[in-house]
Amino acid sequence: TVAKNLDGPIKLLFPRSLVPNEETGKIELSLLGLGDIVIPGFFLALLLRFDATNAKMPTNKVNIFEPFPKPYFYSAMIAYFLGLATTLFVMIQFQAAQPALLYLVPACLGSSFLCAVMRGEVSELLAYSEEEEEEEEKDDSQSKEDKKEEKPDKKKD
Repeated sequence: TVAKNLDGPIKLLFPRSLVPNEETGKIELSLLGLGDIVIPGFFLALLLRFDATNAKMPTNKVNIFEPFPKPYFYSAMIAYFLGLATTLFVMIQFQAAQPALLYLVPACLGSSFLCAVMRGEVSELLAYSEEEEEEEEKDDSQSKEDKKEEKPDKKKD
């Protein structure tokens, strides 16, 4: 079935200023859509997984309280905040709505790439894929099955 309506928060409203409009008496609001939060959030989650992979953290049993270095995650999180601040600044300065992803995407991508350049891990960052782990698991299970088939049956005469 197809979802025809959604009963959930799909936007966040922020006041543009604390002073109400003189003509209407209402506070003017800015909109931050769900996509402006979710899309960068997926990217931040992927960078956190990349940090965990670089730190050689186990992927099958994860202790969420075990600390490990998170340079890519932190740099992108700071860039996300600065991108949002830039969006709000430009919107207030020019009194015009701004697409938040116009500032968030370059900020998050640029910060992660800059972090990779500074750490000398550009090729690792660009080559990172979550699918490799799944393929390795399939290869491991396939090789175990092949080994079982290779064992000759010992028949007693």
